[in-house]
Order: sequence, then structure tokens, then C-alpha cells
Amino acid sequence: MTSPAKSIHRADYENAPAALGVMPKTYPDGWDTGRHSHDRGQLVYAPVGLMELATADGLWLIPPQHALWIPPHTQHAMRARGTVSMQSLYVRADAIPAGFPRKPQTLRVSPFLRELIGRASTIAIAHDEDGHEGRVLSLILGEIDWARDAVELGLMSARDARLSRVCKALLERPGDARSLVEWAREVHVSERTLARLFRQEFGVTFIGWRQQVRVLAALPRLASGEGITAIALELGYETPGAFTHVFRRFMGVPPSKYLRQR
Repeated sequence: MTSPAKSIHRADYENAPAALGVMPKTYPDGWDTGRHSHDRGQLVYAPVGLMELATADGLWLIPPQHALWIPPHTQHAMRARGTVSMQSLYVRADAIPAGFPRKPQTLRVSPFLRELIGRASTIAIAHDEDGHEGRVLSLILGEIDWARDAVELGLMSARDARLSRVCKALLERPGDARSLVEWAREVHVSERTLARLFRQEFGVTFIGWRQQVRVLAALPRLASGEGITAIALELGYETPGAFTHVFRRFMGVPPSKYLRQR
């Protein structure tokens, strides 16, 4: 059966002969795709809305200024936080550049990459790969520089049961201000052991991991229109300025600019 010019069904893109294709699709608030995987690699980008994506190894929240690379055969599920207008690039396995990550990885979307993806989302599934439209699609992969654009917006699942208890508690209450010493006492380990577990499993300190949790917790609240001061105080920061400093470090922009970009 011949694929339509454009489609909102991922099978049409996965089964197409072309190496690359972009599927535009809008999901309502709360939509859950269910766990699935693709034979192709997938670059997920939503210029409108906030995506929550879960794999067996972690959880990612993807705001509009970022995209997520999902390698082939990676089991995942996506849930929409608010209405999400998504543009998914499907990449045939033999067309994936050698330097692309073998695990899910988030990246910042430059203005040029955003425009490329938007243009590519209008290109028919069946197109001339050697013509202008094929070159537009191939430019997307060439525009991604992982050394420059990669950013960590994911939270890996903890393997150690003691560390997992701490992480789950902080995910439920990101504003919990208990110190590493207090958390170590809570799970009956030494402060040194708990600090080592954070570095060993996540590659960051306890403070660094908690900051990341707080920034990710702030994203849907900012998107819903809550005030920066209220969010900062409820997430455990003494001042909005302290929250802004951390937010800028993770997201590349202060929360006020993030809101304007949305």
C-alpha cells in the first residue's frame, strides 16, 4: 500500500523506503502513547507543550527548547503535559550518524534546527532523497553537534534500594530541604556512603541531582503560568534569584526568558 503524502501514524514513516521522515502530530493533555519501540531512531521535538518520556532506565521532561534522541529498539512511553504539538524525525538505522548516542539523550534546539524540523514536517513521506527536500531532511542530522548541544534533562532510575528511597521521596517532594546527612540517617547509611552512591549511579553530587529534580519540577508549573517567586520558594530556594541561577545553568536561559520563548 502506498503511504500518504503526510500521516499521523508512525508505521507509515517506519515502513517508508526513505531514510528520513518527520511526522507532525498533536496530542491532547494527558495522552499516553503506551510503551513501545521503533526499528528506527527517533528525534522527538515539540515546539508547543511539555513531553514526559519514560524508559526502563529513566525519566525525561522535554520542554519546547529541547529535543530527545531515542535510539532504535528503545522501549519508551510518552505522556503529554498539556497540549503537545510534536514533530518526530524517524531515521532509518543505517542512516544514523556514527556519533549519535546509543542511549536517550536530550539536546538544545537551535533556531536553525527548529526551522529545519518545521520545514521537514511538511515534506511528503515519499520524496526525492537526492533532491531539495531530501537535502533539507539530511541537514537536520548534520546540524546536531552533540559536543555543543547535548544537555541532561533526564533522571536515571537508581539501582541501589537505599538510593532509590531517597530519590523517590525527592521526586514526590522536590522542595524537601533535608541535608545529605539527614537523608543518610533516614535510609540507615553513612553520609559518605550515600554521597558515593549518588556519584556512582548518577555521576553527580546529591546537591547537583536535587537541583536537577527541582528544575524539572518547575517546568510544568512555569508552563501553567505560576509565578517564579512562588515556585522558587516552594521548591526550597530562599530567594527567586537563587532559583534563577540554578535554572539558567540547566536550561541555558532564566525562567523569565523560558516563559517568553514558549
